[in-house]
Amino acid sequence: MENYGEYFKALRESKGMTLREVERKTEVSNAYLSQLESGKIRQPSPLTLHKLSETYGVSYETLMEKVGYPVPEKLSKKLEEDKSPIAYRVGSITNDEEIELLNYLKFMRSRKK
Repeated sequence: MENYGEYFKALRESKGMTLREVERKTEVSNAYLSQLESGKIRQPSPLTLHKLSETYGVSYETLMEKVGYPVPEKLSKKLEEDKSPIAYRVGSITNDEEIELLNYLKFMRSRKK
């Protein structure tokens, strides 16, 4: 994924979390998270991705694949099989569409507050 920073920001915002809240839950610095979301971090560490996957409720393998780490073919096939229920309803979506859906989810959740 070329600009995965937008994806990380959309994930965080769809959960209604601030950078500070993510920092507290993951023990990854606010500055690092900000740089990750702005695209200044070219290759985040697998440990950071693991912490974020747990916080955002996204599989570790998905985040590894998004940032360009090689994922074994067996895991890649499993990722396709384990798509979220939304993918079964709307079909295959692009990375840009996924970000837009996360942004819309953030909007919908903010209206409920």
